[in-house]
Amino acid sequence: MEYDDKLIEEAVLALLTAFSFDNGNTWKGVDFETMNRLHEQGFISNPVNKNKSIWLTAEGLERGRQIADRLFGVGTQVGHISDSDT
Repeated sequence: MEYDDKLIEEAVLALLTAFSFDNGNTWKGVDFETMNRLHEQGFISNPVNKNKSIWLTAEGLERGRQIADRLFGVGTQVGHISDSDT
């Protein structure tokens, strides 16, 4: 199956944001090419270093939060079954 690189980038950024700590620090165990593209777009610090984490830029953190809310926010998914519905 072929995947849309833009959708993958958005999902990765959302996941980086969802699992960030200290207001934007997050682990960088994600596909290198995707991480490089996010860095080129100004959303994250340079992933090419010896650190096991990267920093989300202010723009990346804001964009990632928007995407994470849209993709993963409770009650935002059509057909999502919550515990109260069962």
